[in-house]
Amino acid sequence: MTFGFAPSSAASLPTSAASANRVLEPAEWAAAGIPLLRSPREVVSGLHARHRPGLTTAVVAVLDPDERLRASASFTRRSASADGWMYRNTLLSQLRRVIPHDLRRRTPVRTAVLLYCREGDGRWTEEDGAWMWGLRDACTLHGLRCGAYITLTRDGWQVLGEGRGGRHPSAGSEPEPVAMSEAPPRIPRTGGAASDVLRRAAAR
Repeated sequence: MTFGFAPSSAASLPTSAASANRVLEPAEWAAAGIPLLRSPREVVSGLHARHRPGLTTAVVAVLDPDERLRASASFTRRSASADGWMYRNTLLSQLRRVIPHDLRRRTPVRTAVLLYCREGDGRWTEEDGAWMWGLRDACTLHGLRCGAYITLTRDGWQVLGEGRGGRHPSAGSEPEPVAMSEAPPRIPRTGGAASDVLRRAAAR
């Protein structure tokens, strides 16, 4: 498994300084056992169509075991520095908002993936390493499996660590007519107030 590297000021930093910012190097990410996406293009196209991310926008999505979308949220990066600690806190806040019932599960049943739209090409950067560290740590704390980290640039999309990518969608492109499969909504329990809700809905 090979990675490309974009020029980064991180290369001139001592290891202790890079570690202080909590950045995962490509080799560390590859050794983490991140599960492969069965249909990465479908996932990327679905999230792009749903959130239409612009530059410096991150989309965190939670997939069920069948790779159907359970929940997702998008937000804009506000920190100018690549700090995995700050990214972790932001991701954790978003996950707690969109899927709170998975908090601190002993055995994760769902997987979180991260799509980040940025300048440059698909090669690894220090900023990518900070997002990787943040995603892995946020998943551990929340009770999710850590899934793929995907970059979206003007050249297209790239799943870092997997060597898979494509030219469409790309940063600034129009959403493609590809629907991402979603998990069905929960059916309310019968009895009591739930029965009243079902009866009112049937009467409409």
